[in-house]
Amino acid sequence: MDAQRRGRGDQIDPADQWVLNPNTGEYELRLAPSAPQSPGPGARGPAGGRTTPPRTATSRTGAPRGEAPRGGATRTDVPPQRRRRGAPEEPPPGRRAGRRPVQQKPKKAKKVLVWTGGTMAFVLVGVGAAGYFYLRHLEGNVSTTDVGSAGASNFSKSEAFNILIIGTDKRTGEGNGGYGDKGSSGHADTTILLHVAEDRSNATALSIPRDLIVNIPDCPTTQEDGSKKIIPGQQGVRFNRSLGESGRDPGCTMLTVKENTGIQPHHFMMADFNAVKTLTSAVDGVEVCVEKPVNDKQSKLVLPAGESTVEGEQALAFVRTRKSFGNSGDLDRIKVQQQFLGSLMRKMSSGNTLTNPSKLLKLAEAATKALTVDEAIGNVGTLKDIALELKKVPTKNITFTTVPVVDNPAERVKATVVLDDSKAPQVFDMIVNDVSFTELKEQKKKEKDAEAARLKGSKAPASEVRVRILNGGAVAGSAQKTLQYLQVEEGVTKSENGGNAPSALAKTTLEYAPDQADQARRLADIMGLPGSALKPGESVTNSQGVPAMTLTLGKDFKGPGAPLTIPRETPEGIQKSTADKVKCAK
Repeated sequence: MDAQRRGRGDQIDPADQWVLNPNTGEYELRLAPSAPQSPGPGARGPAGGRTTPPRTATSRTGAPRGEAPRGGATRTDVPPQRRRRGAPEEPPPGRRAGRRPVQQKPKKAKKVLVWTGGTMAFVLVGVGAAGYFYLRHLEGNVSTTDVGSAGASNFSKSEAFNILIIGTDKRTGEGNGGYGDKGSSGHADTTILLHVAEDRSNATALSIPRDLIVNIPDCPTTQEDGSKKIIPGQQGVRFNRSLGESGRDPGCTMLTVKENTGIQPHHFMMADFNAVKTLTSAVDGVEVCVEKPVNDKQSKLVLPAGESTVEGEQALAFVRTRKSFGNSGDLDRIKVQQQFLGSLMRKMSSGNTLTNPSKLLKLAEAATKALTVDEAIGNVGTLKDIALELKKVPTKNITFTTVPVVDNPAERVKATVVLDDSKAPQVFDMIVNDVSFTELKEQKKKEKDAEAARLKGSKAPASEVRVRILNGGAVAGSAQKTLQYLQVEEGVTKSENGGNAPSALAKTTLEYAPDQADQARRLADIMGLPGSALKPGESVTNSQGVPAMTLTLGKDFKGPGAPLTIPRETPEGIQKSTADKVKCAK
């Protein structure tokens, strides 16, 4: 800053203003010679033999450079100012070409700014270099798995995303020999599908019971030697067998979720017993609450009634115990795990954690060592982006719920469960359509008003509707069936099949130009499209060379004329809780 006052700020590195003198161990202000100063009152020119003394650089002790500071130590000059790389040579002292000499009037405040700016630049440069190497170190902690087409090829910060969180029962890590099934290859013991809304206003954590009866599809896997192998699927088996058994990897679990719920997991994060231990220790424990004292000999969990703080082995025992809560079944254990995760989220997002560098470093080390993820998010930069996107979601709008199930009617002794067909499809549709499970009343009202506005107004006759139909993820042949339906049954004769869309869409959309709004409303009425499916935009030119709308049939398409009304309310009787509430395990 002092340099800039003298017209040389474009050539001086601010971080070089203060430098360490190796002979004194102190920082000193290093400045290049300034322009000659006007002689003060009473000063004589060269003929008189008196001149103004030359400006002398000073150290932070206040002693002029070259003089002895306090203590009598002899001072030596600091090397001259370094030029920025590529900067022109410094001209000799005196007036610079094209510049007027500036009278020097140093002020104390500006000197302080010089020191602050230079020091901060030095610190930032140092932290940047150290931070880079530390990020590379963290990246080396993360294990990755190639899941191929089972997941997304990259992570998008501008879209809704689904992450499948898998906790395995594999006995890996020090002190874990007594947990899980002996010799287990690592089944999907605890599985949560985390859906984060596109606008980051809410998120849903959907627990999938390990004893849910599902169909496991054929699963392409990548072996350790790089070769490809397809693991045959199975019908009517427990969900937890989608991982580990027969060499199934997390990609198989992702495909199983898609097969049985219609929800596409984009990425996965897998952890074993050590994750619970290390993560809870990194944040100095997690607060839990139990309604009655616990003394579980099997899990070795001992807690008094009320609130306690658990970490390490005790935290692992808390999330694994089944005998102490409810009817000792897996569904009650899921409730306890959801309460635990809610508390962990509150602790990780608290000011005590986010503003404590030591805790953040411990948390970064623990998280990266504990996780195995898909290759698309297997670098620290992407994991950081995911964490920052999750941080945008208020904890009060993070909902924990469980796939609606009923006891398996095929069993005498109830050991497994099956989907509740009266409720599960609606829960799945809400997630696919990015609908919040929390009471976002303002958001819902805004959405409903916007939908109603798009559908309100005059409707053109069916014979005047011009539309191209694209298949954007619907069942093969859907575009042709829709074309026949519109032309033969609804009189939309100016319609045509445009083939496949450039990319798949989760939801069916109808894009139209402003002057085609009346056509869009008519087609929405014919097709049973909700207002949210109407997307004002631009028209396209059809095969006849005239403007037309574009109807893209998404993955939610149920057939020509079948309404695509999006569910807005959680089905009755669905158990759910939010991450901001403290609940005691029963």
